[in-house]
Amino acid sequence: MSLALPALHNLLAVPVLLPILAATVLIALPRRWLAAQRLISGLSVLGLLAATIALWLGDAGHSILVYPMGDWPAPFGIVWVYDPLAGLMLLLTATVALISLLYAIGSDTESQGAHFHALFQAQLFGLNGAFLTGDVFNLFVFFEVLLLASYGLMLHGGGAARGRAGLHYLIINLVGSTLFLFAVGALYGVLGTLNLADLAQRISTAPAEQYPLIAAASLMLFVVFAIKAAAFPLYLWLPATYAETSAPVAALFAIMTKVGLYAMLRVHGTLFAADTAPAALRDLLAPWWLWLGIATLIMATLGVWAAASLRRQIAYLVLTSVGTLLIALGLNSAAALTGGLYYWVQSTLLTAGFFLLADAIVRARGHDDWRVAAAIRPFAPLAILFFVYAVALVGLPPFSGFIGKALILKAALDSPLAPAIFATVLISSVLLVVALARSGSALFFQQQNCPPPAWALTRSSWLAIALPLGLMIGWVVAAGAITHALAQTSQQQLDTARYLRAVFEPTGFAPHTGAQP
Repeated sequence: MSLALPALHNLLAVPVLLPILAATVLIALPRRWLAAQRLISGLSVLGLLAATIALWLGDAGHSILVYPMGDWPAPFGIVWVYDPLAGLMLLLTATVALISLLYAIGSDTESQGAHFHALFQAQLFGLNGAFLTGDVFNLFVFFEVLLLASYGLMLHGGGAARGRAGLHYLIINLVGSTLFLFAVGALYGVLGTLNLADLAQRISTAPAEQYPLIAAASLMLFVVFAIKAAAFPLYLWLPATYAETSAPVAALFAIMTKVGLYAMLRVHGTLFAADTAPAALRDLLAPWWLWLGIATLIMATLGVWAAASLRRQIAYLVLTSVGTLLIALGLNSAAALTGGLYYWVQSTLLTAGFFLLADAIVRARGHDDWRVAAAIRPFAPLAILFFVYAVALVGLPPFSGFIGKALILKAALDSPLAPAIFATVLISSVLLVVALARSGSALFFQQQNCPPPAWALTRSSWLAIALPLGLMIGWVVAAGAITHALAQTSQQQLDTARYLRAVFEPTGFAPHTGAQP
């Protein structure tokens, strides 16, 4: 039985309030109380997972819920907006958080520095807030929370390499934050609001002399989101950041680039939608998405080939997923978005699990350079898991990556850039197979006659590594039902007028729903 909408409105506060309350309690606990920290953090993540599942399976899985903070309705107050797309992102975040936390506890990573669990919960607070907010300024606020928490997590445990990578990460994101403030100020100055639905309504009726300033602000926002998503040419901060941080943090960061892609889809998809935006602004950014996706995929594939360490290879695999998803978003159709969402979930879970597996392999070998031979134990389980992860991430049949890419390519048949898209995606897949086969052969079949390091995986670590693969098996088995549900989500995401009505209905506003010619 699904929950009624009034009950779901109460649950809507849980993804934001629960992690920040947990972080507040955790920051006050002494460092030596590690067992208590693990318990509180684990209960918080399980609570998030339960709440997001209840929201997704309830009536909210097909509805738009609007939660006004302080009982101030939009556009006068801050609102959280839950729709199926936001719900999917919340559920994905909670799942990745559970996987990461299991490995962090099993590998004892969180004991290598102070306040790991508090930072972990603050990161979840920022992620969930970014997915739920219906206000552009609060999206900026949650992005800053993400930056602060992720910087602390990235440096957790210390080390010169992490410090250098963290400095690059911080500088590029501070530049993005400055641009974000400029864009927010420009939008507020010309339109007088920052509520996302109200912005869309006012843009639809804005006079033509305001178009240049609106376009400039939207381009700045696009650059900010491209930095967060690590799109070409703004991706250089990601490989070192993800490769140098600890494995559970890198696994959690697998969802970080998706926040930038989500912001592109939510903000630009709402402000410049085909059914509400003026024709002069409607196609402002559309030509960029496809070309950025193609360029990102090409450069990421070359990065996988050039990487000399396993963790850096996986970091570039994250970028290949970003390029593929930009292509899906750039096609701007319900069919492409359906394939993109299917690929979105599986690529996020698999890259998170692959980072954890890479850490296990590195610990079993004693170092991360796959070009240097070293003994490895246990050989068979790690080798099998590496093979399955590599094939699944590349997108070979019968794994979920193949289904996602096939759906995207099918939707690309009607695009004028279809030849370039097909060539890039297919050639990239072949090159990735060769690159991962090369590194896998070196990791497992070029071994020295010396004993491997004395280290063993705990049960929770094995569970964290295996869980993404188990979920992907279910993702393939239930592909028909899942793609049907994602097709509905895609249709609803492209129906901007429905989003505006849901936000403004409680206020008595009558939003404009027709685009200007």
